[in-house]
Amino acid sequence: MPNDCISYQESGFFSQLIVDYLDENPQIKQFYNRFPKIENFKEQILEKQHNFSSETRQILVSELEKQYSNFEFSDATLNNIKLLKDSKTFTITTGHQLNLFTGPLYFFYKIVSTINLCKQLKREYPENNFVPIYWMATEDHDFEEINFFELNNKKIKWNKESFGPVGRLSTDGLNEVFKNFSIAIGFSKNAKYLKRIFQEAYLNHSNLADATRFLVNELFKNEGLIILDGDSKELKKLFIPYAKEELLKQSSYKTVTKTISLFENYNIQVNPREINLFYIEDDSRERIVYEQNKFKINNKNLEFSTEQIIEELINYPEKFSPNVILRPLYQEVILPNLCYIGGGGEIAYWLELKSNFEHYNVTFPVLLVRNSVLLTTQKQIEKIDSLKMNWADLFLNQQELFTKKTKEFSKFSIDFSEQKKSLKQQFENLYKIAYQTDKSFVGAVKAQEAKQINGLENLEKRLLKAEKRVHLDQLERLFEIQNQLFPNQSLQERKLNFSKFYAEFGDSLLIKLFSKLQPLDTHFTIISL
Repeated sequence: MPNDCISYQESGFFSQLIVDYLDENPQIKQFYNRFPKIENFKEQILEKQHNFSSETRQILVSELEKQYSNFEFSDATLNNIKLLKDSKTFTITTGHQLNLFTGPLYFFYKIVSTINLCKQLKREYPENNFVPIYWMATEDHDFEEINFFELNNKKIKWNKESFGPVGRLSTDGLNEVFKNFSIAIGFSKNAKYLKRIFQEAYLNHSNLADATRFLVNELFKNEGLIILDGDSKELKKLFIPYAKEELLKQSSYKTVTKTISLFENYNIQVNPREINLFYIEDDSRERIVYEQNKFKINNKNLEFSTEQIIEELINYPEKFSPNVILRPLYQEVILPNLCYIGGGGEIAYWLELKSNFEHYNVTFPVLLVRNSVLLTTQKQIEKIDSLKMNWADLFLNQQELFTKKTKEFSKFSIDFSEQKKSLKQQFENLYKIAYQTDKSFVGAVKAQEAKQINGLENLEKRLLKAEKRVHLDQLERLFEIQNQLFPNQSLQERKLNFSKFYAEFGDSLLIKLFSKLQPLDTHFTIISL
């Protein structure tokens, strides 16, 4: 069976906007800068080099050195941080929430895609350097989205109250989660390693940002991955001019609203607010709203005049947190970035933002849909082969799959198309007679035609149902294998945690991901472990 069986466009798991983007539909060319092809990075490099200052590079490197000061990290990571001082060094970035123990599998696919693209670009443009960045979404406050992961049909959940930015959240209480994880993961050699890194990450660090940095560094340190926390006063200082304009002019609301008015045939992923900034403290992240000539902090007894809010921004930029509309702009202001790698939903909202980048004269990055993977075992592949299935079959919804395979298993055709065609031809002759007589006879012919066509369709459905009973054993085996690979009829990568596979297969999981994933390819990758 081929490794890359079905394109993202054909899979049925991507929105029409992303399908059209991947097809390079001219209708949406206005919403992106350059399409992710290796040859298009040449101009992207030149544009970003022109728009990114050496002063910003120095601040970025200094902040990264500070963020890593209490962590052990590899020579590869240290070298990449130093390389960022060089005007010929650029970043490839992916971002992700601080999901407990990395959350769903696609976290790994994002990062491996990012690292592999850096390697591919270095081969194509050897005079430049390319550094992989994982942007930790430390300022998010949607704790309910990140406080669990699924392992062996169990939900490993962290029960805790959280109101502020999750990166600052204390790790108190994770010892109970560790106990539940330890029981669920088992006692293999690989399981012992997973327990150790869970314990070292979450029980030996005081907040979720540090715990996540330790964990991701442990998993990817030899690849030179740099982990960046945007919740930083020094980095926020670089964003002050953009935040100031957001407060005073609401420019992003105007530009993004104009853009999404052009999304006539597509669902809108995110809508801008008048002010796309939050005010954050350790225990809160609340919207900034402008009412009655005052800047007010939602749900707090706190308000500022125009002069006061600007003074607050200048003195405490770390208290101003960009939302989903402005976070991409903040990222591209502080990084010498060429490309953002994300899932379909992320790329969909980035496509709303190009006009805002143009307004601020910030280079809009290449947008790349991350690799998608289906992990299988040799035993599963043998079952799929024995059932005479191909990979594209498995991506069908269950009813479509059962109908398709029942027709294939059957010894005779369950398609009555020929009979319907023949019947229609017979009724054509009746219509010729009917039109020469009373009009009411035409109606009677139509009614009889509809009745007989409907009768054939009902017979077809009954025959299909009968054949499904005949082939029930094979169909149940199909049902079983599809449910294993597509839990709850969803993509495996959106449901399962890496620990399930690492406990059994160890380092070969990452080795195969790095060897198989091709970032610029747009097919699902099938990997046999």
